[in-house]
Amino acid sequence: MSARILVVDDDPTVAEVVARYLERDGHVVECVGDGAEALRRALSDPPDLLVLDLMLPKMDGLQVCRKLRERWPVPVIMLTALGEEIDRVVGLETGADDYVTKPFSPRELALRVQSVLRRARGASTPAGTGVLRDGTLVVDVGAHEVRLGDGQIMLTAREFDLLAHLMRNPRQAFSRSALLDQVWGWSFGDSSTVTVHVRRLREKIEPDPTAPRRIVTVWGVGYRYEPLTQP
Repeated sequence: MSARILVVDDDPTVAEVVARYLERDGHVVECVGDGAEALRRALSDPPDLLVLDLMLPKMDGLQVCRKLRERWPVPVIMLTALGEEIDRVVGLETGADDYVTKPFSPRELALRVQSVLRRARGASTPAGTGVLRDGTLVVDVGAHEVRLGDGQIMLTAREFDLLAHLMRNPRQAFSRSALLDQVWGWSFGDSSTVTVHVRRLREKIEPDPTAPRRIVTVWGVGYRYEPLTQP
């Protein structure tokens, strides 16, 4: 599964190592060292995925991700400093699909890239195939498209998979760790990842995200999908 990948990091050594590992997997890699140039290139010739450092000169990774999300849901893996949980959470809220903390294993990053690309391209994901419906909410898994009423909703790959997984299992409560395993494919990880993605989904599909009716919280457990229409 080859792709065009833009690696954005102001440390030339990190960028070179990441590029070398991704090229071994058959990807075409371009490296840039500042956020403003990364945004310019991504908007003029969109890559299939960005590996985006959080701390960048001229424009930080959060700004780059936010501005990209205003145009289209290009997959983003964000690089964050070890232990900076607030940065990871803010990055996910901005629209990043995944994150890797520094220092990191280049091989792990390459595997995360493959995982995000598979989900972005709708291949071998927990979502499967078919069309899921709940009233005016329609999820076309094959087309990787979500519509609410007459409008189309733009979801990231992870948001899409999470919504499809919950809708395929209505009224079943999932813990955050179970969702990390079944949707993200992580046997371990930060449960705030799930929390942030649920929050973002609610903002996009719920009439009132502060009082959700579809993706509801099961206190002490996690979340479940509650259909608004009867099967």
